[in-house]
Amino acid sequence: MKKVVSYILFLGLAVVLLYFSFSGVHWNDFIEGLRSANYTWILASMTFGVVAFWIRGIRWRLLIQNTGYRVTKSAAFDAITIAYLANFALPRAGELARCGVLTKTSRAPFDTLLGTVVLERAFDVLCLFITTMVVIGVQWNLFGSFMERQLWDPFLAMFAHNAFYLAAFLLFIALVPIVVYLYRKRLNRFFVFQKTFEVAAGIFRGLKSGYNLPQKGAFLLYTLVLWGCYLAMSYCTLLAFPAVSHLNILDAAFLMAVGSLGWIVPVQGGIGAYHFIVSLALASVYGISQTQGFIFATISHESQAITMILFGLFSLIRTTCRPQAQPNR
Repeated sequence: MKKVVSYILFLGLAVVLLYFSFSGVHWNDFIEGLRSANYTWILASMTFGVVAFWIRGIRWRLLIQNTGYRVTKSAAFDAITIAYLANFALPRAGELARCGVLTKTSRAPFDTLLGTVVLERAFDVLCLFITTMVVIGVQWNLFGSFMERQLWDPFLAMFAHNAFYLAAFLLFIALVPIVVYLYRKRLNRFFVFQKTFEVAAGIFRGLKSGYNLPQKGAFLLYTLVLWGCYLAMSYCTLLAFPAVSHLNILDAAFLMAVGSLGWIVPVQGGIGAYHFIVSLALASVYGISQTQGFIFATISHESQAITMILFGLFSLIRTTCRPQAQPNR
């Protein structure tokens, strides 16, 4: 029941965001815009998306193998694509799903895999932050005002009247691990804390895999190729639409960064959130009409979503038919 309620709430949020995205759209222009798109560039964008799946799987595999467990490239790829598929069912469920899939196919411990996922995602957040700061720094007058006016100011306003409660909550979150660590020997007598400490230890092993990774150069290279694929996906989608085809690679990087925020919002597959923030950015920064902006956001999101769903279903079928692996450490 809790999962059903969560699903309904997240779906409701997606519908609300879609409503705001749809408002003001001229449907005759929308249909004409879809017809005028160059779908060869859309197919190229989808191809780069599949390459990104594969590169992400190989990069994750480096972290896993450094923990002492062998994982095939195809198994890592399947886990990644199933994770994207799971996110369409329940937001943020994908990270848990891919660990569960790989535990089944490789027998690597779930908690250790979760630690590698936390490390990998933290690294990607850092890459997104660096990319965003570089893009904004290069053209602050164009991009900086949008980020400040549409994102930063509303965020501060949201917590303006609840600063005390926010500070108290953050302090509580910071103190809990310290108290647990200081009294860990006493707490370890209880079964719940024993299991919690075991899971935490497994996550820590996964996190540690990145710090003593012997193939740091390969990890960084895969990361550069991965984000290069994301940038290529964004730029190919720009080239597909006459209304935005005049924008350059820097604009593609900005829209990639803004679009990433839409995927982060906890709604199924970024539905609604991606459309809202990308069309808002196109209107605010470039003066693109809401209809044209929504066309771009729709094709950009749906082409990625179709790729995720198709390959996720393929990997799900293949993983289901694959026999469970024996312990392979």
